[in-house]
Amino acid sequence: MYSTEKYPSQILQEAVEAIASLPGVGSRSALRLALHLLGQTPERIHQFTAAIDRLADEVHYCHICQMIADADTCSICADRTRDARTICVVESVRDVMSIEATGQYHGVYHVLGGIISPIDGIGPSDLKIKELVNRIDQMNAEDTVLPSTPEIILALSGDVEGETTALYIYRQIENRGVRVSTLARGLGFGDDLEYADALTLGRSLLGRQPFKP
Repeated sequence: MYSTEKYPSQILQEAVEAIASLPGVGSRSALRLALHLLGQTPERIHQFTAAIDRLADEVHYCHICQMIADADTCSICADRTRDARTICVVESVRDVMSIEATGQYHGVYHVLGGIISPIDGIGPSDLKIKELVNRIDQMNAEDTVLPSTPEIILALSGDVEGETTALYIYRQIENRGVRVSTLARGLGFGDDLEYADALTLGRSLLGRQPFKP
């Protein structure tokens, strides 16, 4: 970070520090962005900050799948044309966006909000695993006729943490009358979904396999 003496304005310094707190943004890039904003009209700057304020104050998390939404229910869960009995379990909102970009998946999602990582102090209770189990139980309880078996797709990263999380979830749901599958390994070990190209990810979804602990 630049020293305080190099800033002609305390306000500029605070803006640079705020921008530099974003991931992947260094102090030089933050200063360049702050100066770029200063070159805009006050109206443009207010539009920019208003969008950030709305992000903090008005964005919701879907009460069903934990996806971000503008209302209590996200557009995917509210879409009656989606297969509500096929739930794709992912780590993050970015993963939902990556899968949706493939155009190959027509079920719904469940966003865990992370993966089990003891080194980072993240355990099962820190994730939305209990909510997934409750969702499955509720889905089974609402069945009035014998429908097709619900499918849970564990679409987590292929690294150790992702595999550990998948195994933990499998143990929680294996006796709850669901079919559990995982992505075909068109994705390499350790690959994150958000970095996979749409074609590879789409094929991995279509070629999904039964989960084997």
